[in-house]
Amino acid sequence: MKHHEPDERPVAAPAAPEGAAGLFGDRLELAVRFAAILADTGVTHGLIGPREVPRLWERHLLNCAVVADAFPSGVRLVDVGSGAGLPGVVLAIARPDLEVHLVEPMLRRTTWLEGVVAELDLTTVTVHRGRAEDLAGTLSAPFVTARAVARLDKLARWCVPLLEEDGTLVAMKGRSARQELDEDRRALDRLGLTRAAVVEHGGDLLDEPVLTVDLGFAPAPPRGRSGPRGRRATGRPARRPS
Repeated sequence: MKHHEPDERPVAAPAAPEGAAGLFGDRLELAVRFAAILADTGVTHGLIGPREVPRLWERHLLNCAVVADAFPSGVRLVDVGSGAGLPGVVLAIARPDLEVHLVEPMLRRTTWLEGVVAELDLTTVTVHRGRAEDLAGTLSAPFVTARAVARLDKLARWCVPLLEEDGTLVAMKGRSARQELDEDRRALDRLGLTRAAVVEHGGDLLDEPVLTVDLGFAPAPPRGRSGPRGRRATGRPARRPS
């Protein structure tokens, strides 16, 4: 049996904060169970640090759940570099209408994710072991998302092959979102991601709103005009660009 150092011993997950019910609704119990898994095997498997447990809800679960407004009803999305299921598992809990595909290259993590999906009976979730670039041609979706995986330019190179026509990459970023977008704009343009916006989520719930950089292809030209076939943004719930 593996022995853990004292600061690696699992501790109980904190109780769900008041705002959690508004995000998870009647699936709050599932979110609570996921928090308990993260605090237990999520720590012992090295998916999150033990010091993250006291702030599991504010820093991780709510942080991911507020991004659910980025996706219209019933769409398919790919979570690249899913790791501890953030944001993919959280989105699947908050939005059972979504078809969620978790992409993770490490066997240890995919095995853990498969166990979580089975334990929570998340029938809308599929786990894929592999790198995003290796799954191009076999997996695609109108939406791809990622949280703290890589800088925008590198992340976009990995994710563009998974985007369907008119697709959108929703990259979860911190305070540096605008700066990173400005710095990587040329590289993104070369990939065809000329539609870009920094969008704020959860400003009415979180102390610090979550920022996403939403990237998409240029709109298609009006019918009847010549030129290469363009790409058009899908309709999404109205959100507040920052």
